[in-house]
Amino acid sequence: MKFLKNSLWALLCITMAHAQNNMGYWQQKVDYQMEIDVDVEKWQYEGKQEITYTNNSPDVLDRVFYHLYFNAFQPGSEMDVRSRTIGDPDPRVGSRIADLSPSEVGYIKPTSLTQDGTAINYSVAGTVLEVDLATPLQPGQSTVLKMEWDAQIPIQIRRSGRNSKEGVALSMTQWFPKLAEYDFQGWHADPYIAREFHGVWGDFNVSITIDAEYIVGGTGYLQGEPKKRRGKKTWVFDAPDVHDFTWAADPYYIHDTYAGPNGVELNFYYKNNPAIIENWKKLQPKTAELLEYFNEHIGPYPYKQYSVIQGGDGGMEYAMCTLITGERNFGSLFGVTAHELAHTWFQFLLATNEAKHEWMDEGFTSYISALAENEVMEENRANPVAGSYRGYNFLATSGQEQPATTHADRYASNRSYGITAYSKGAVFMAQLGYVIGKENLDKTIKQYFKDWAFKHPTPNDFIRVAEKVSGMELDWYLTDFMQTTNTIDYGIQSVVEENGTTKVTLERIGLMGMPVDIYAEFEDGTKASYYIPLQMMRGEKDNPTPDVNRTLLGDWAWAYPTYEFEIPAGKKVKRLEIDPSKLMADIAPENNTYVAE
Repeated sequence: MKFLKNSLWALLCITMAHAQNNMGYWQQKVDYQMEIDVDVEKWQYEGKQEITYTNNSPDVLDRVFYHLYFNAFQPGSEMDVRSRTIGDPDPRVGSRIADLSPSEVGYIKPTSLTQDGTAINYSVAGTVLEVDLATPLQPGQSTVLKMEWDAQIPIQIRRSGRNSKEGVALSMTQWFPKLAEYDFQGWHADPYIAREFHGVWGDFNVSITIDAEYIVGGTGYLQGEPKKRRGKKTWVFDAPDVHDFTWAADPYYIHDTYAGPNGVELNFYYKNNPAIIENWKKLQPKTAELLEYFNEHIGPYPYKQYSVIQGGDGGMEYAMCTLITGERNFGSLFGVTAHELAHTWFQFLLATNEAKHEWMDEGFTSYISALAENEVMEENRANPVAGSYRGYNFLATSGQEQPATTHADRYASNRSYGITAYSKGAVFMAQLGYVIGKENLDKTIKQYFKDWAFKHPTPNDFIRVAEKVSGMELDWYLTDFMQTTNTIDYGIQSVVEENGTTKVTLERIGLMGMPVDIYAEFEDGTKASYYIPLQMMRGEKDNPTPDVNRTLLGDWAWAYPTYEFEIPAGKKVKRLEIDPSKLMADIAPENNTYVAE
């Protein structure tokens, strides 16, 4: 009888777990303890790792996967071959991986791996380690995985490595065996080919032993002064609630601190190069202003330190830090810092799967950082995202656009990926403000952060927040603009005056429907606006220009290619224009204006 009761209880637990998979949110957890000892003469290190992996999923896991990112920097790797066969290779990579000598390649070679003290089988498949668990991991249970590994740090080519073009000794990103994420879509054990990353939330304790003259900065909080022994120092960092850990080191770093808002310490690590010092000093108060902007317009930064570090090959966001190239004019240095700092919210804290939803990462960041730069630098641009609109229009009319649902590694060209992720993603956000109103967009961004920080939101999660904030139906917007290559093209087909009444006929030329704003100037010098809601959005935005009288017209159902409305007698039209704000991404705006002859 006791066995029967236990069996029924187990069945109930499994049923409840599967219900959670269908109806609720869950995410895995992994806590890391790592020690490494770096040999800067050979550019190699030995590592030890103990991770506690908690299975919060409703599924029994009989295997796990790790990312071994350094293995990409070997001749013949997927990253190497893809770079040499894509039509527009990244110039930072090109054929450089293919030309690496054995002492210049990168690798991570596991030497032992156990689960709860039992040796387990594993195999290396490029940049992925495939592991068979000795004991399947049940829902709600935890297991301890211990690994030892040898590694060689590659010549700096893409993001990570040694001896960058600006002379930074070590840019240590994606440097450790990193457990792959498992979620409602299963395992995300993507090979490292070119793009960005996805990881499991958890706590990190990392001990780095390196030659004593090196200065180390990066993720987490330094635990006391580094201890010196036999010509080396050991730096110990704790990093709670992160999904990655990055560090950089150089014997000639200048390390400055600057007091940021809400008690956050801003750290700046940059080379002692007289040509860049003035710009890096000037950057520090501006970074504090940027942090204040993002705190106000997205949500409060939850950690107590952030580090801007010279390193890498451009700019890339990580936990509590960014690595950027530092030999730039001030405008460029400020711009890359603004973008990468914004990634702390739109990517790091709202940890979307960058391989599947790259536009939520890069696009949302491009949108909010453009607004921040405009305000902090007092640029006073009417549309700070105008450049993104131009980029999107180019791609949408090129015949080479792919849906934003394309896996980040599988775009036909780097240019298509870049414009889709950065430009179209930013337009998605700015244009959403056109659809629901700027005030509702601002509220949506804050509510999205409040609801989804420290989780892994999907596109549907974001659009549902926008729907709840605005009271409108927006699934059509997400579907048509980001999941297809349908385009927006509206035009003024005709303007005819009959007996003093002006009849206006509009046409929808593109496949994607939108609500339409029309502004009129009359010969008597007065102005008016007309607003046509899209029927399937089931709502209307507030008047974006309250100083101009607006007439709310009837809905326009998508299937109807034309729409007519009348301007009453007594008003002689001088000029009509569809969307003078230019926030609707109309690919052919030349037919959006009518001027009376």
